[in-house]
Amino acid sequence: MGSFRDGGSGTDADDATEQLRAADRARVTPTRLVHHGDGVAWLARAPLPDDHAIVTSLPDLSEVRSLDAAGWRRWFIDTVALACRQVSDESVAVFFQTDVKRDGRWIDKGFLVALGAEAAGSHLLWHKVVCRAPVGTVTPGRPSYAHLLCFSRARRIDPGRSFADVLPRLGEMTWARAMGVEACAATCRFLQEEKGFRTVVDPFCGVGTMLAVANAFGFDSVGVELSAKRAAQARALAIHVGVSSPP
Repeated sequence: MGSFRDGGSGTDADDATEQLRAADRARVTPTRLVHHGDGVAWLARAPLPDDHAIVTSLPDLSEVRSLDAAGWRRWFIDTVALACRQVSDESVAVFFQTDVKRDGRWIDKGFLVALGAEAAGSHLLWHKVVCRAPVGTVTPGRPSYAHLLCFSRARRIDPGRSFADVLPRLGEMTWARAMGVEACAATCRFLQEEKGFRTVVDPFCGVGTMLAVANAFGFDSVGVELSAKRAAQARALAIHVGVSSPP
């Protein structure tokens, strides 16, 4: 950049320099946009740009009270398929899901996510197990682990760029149904390593944990939340993470 030389008081040069600095700050400060509304309807409006990745956790049966168990199962699979279709061929859709026990039987959400992804023509890039409690802990109702699954239609990953298959800690949870901060951070490190991603989208963002962690890693973020109260929390949530630590 050339220096400013106007021979006057320097006011114009100072103003121009400050404008350039402001523009630089605007470029490096990640943005966050949270919509109050239905995540499925928002996703269905249009495909996402090439540099957008979805990272989300779909609502449990207990959160979709208008549906019975069979209806929720269909809704869940269809919504996963929609998310996988709405990212570009080279982009990814990542799902954080915890199984649940109902009527003495497990609902395997990892399996349901795989069904939806297959319907969208997406393949599994990786499947991580995230420990929700120390190994050996008995956790009635829900397992002591969660699924973290990444799908894409066209992207492939070099085996040399793999990261741990078992994440030993979920990390801080900002609310009862949140994706843990350490799981969010591991996903963001993957997106950084893969390159080409600018924006993280969470169509079921809750109080915004994924959005805030994405911002901490330098990504713009877009969320959708049905609850007006949680949407407001998601706009304000701030999380600081160690972005330079290895996956």
